[in-house]
Amino acid sequence: MDRRDFIEKSALAASGALLSATGVEALANDKNGKTMKILMINGSPHQKGNTAVALDEIAKQLKVNGIDSEIVWIGNKAVRGCIACGGCSRNPGKCVFDDDICNRISEKFAEADALIVGSPVYYGQPNGAVLSVIQRAFYSNGASISGKPAAAVAVCRRGGATASFETLNMPFQMMNMPVVGSQYWNILYGAAPGQASLDTDGLQTMRALANNMAWLLKATGGKPAPGRADEPWRGMNFIR
Repeated sequence: MDRRDFIEKSALAASGALLSATGVEALANDKNGKTMKILMINGSPHQKGNTAVALDEIAKQLKVNGIDSEIVWIGNKAVRGCIACGGCSRNPGKCVFDDDICNRISEKFAEADALIVGSPVYYGQPNGAVLSVIQRAFYSNGASISGKPAAAVAVCRRGGATASFETLNMPFQMMNMPVVGSQYWNILYGAAPGQASLDTDGLQTMRALANNMAWLLKATGGKPAPGRADEPWRGMNFIR
């Protein structure tokens, strides 16, 4: 091993990625040879707030692991809620409401190998806008994201983070998406914009999440979980 190889391997080992730089690059490609990429949704109305701090930390650690990422901000304009119109069943893959960010995000599902959704905490719940986006995008275009690994991140001033974290995870479990964990719940604390960068424990949790997500993608080659692909759905209502 020459000096350059030693430096590269030592740096990766320190970050928790115990592979050479060449090994990371090779493993970070899916079965079709495409560099794997994670779609991250910033569900805060503040583009550069504490939710951005969390997702930026994850993105940096994913890069260490040879995984690309894209952060999409939902913005601060009005977002519609699902009205159960059934229009997406007549036009699969797209919500009938095309005047907000939902379909723009949904279009990115097919190219993403995994999904991470971050949200601030409002009254012990995620931001209502990001919930509306997820509900509509999953209902109208769930086939494009089903089976792919997912994770949620909750950011709060003081309380309500665990309830928000659980709420964000629930849609993933209905979509056969392996939920990726960390060394703690994926929570970051901070009040003023940027203050979350002082939460050293939370930032380490974000990096551990990124490492775990990268490991799972490499281990599966980016292949989605099979779910119930080998048997027909047997739905049942409790009241007939």
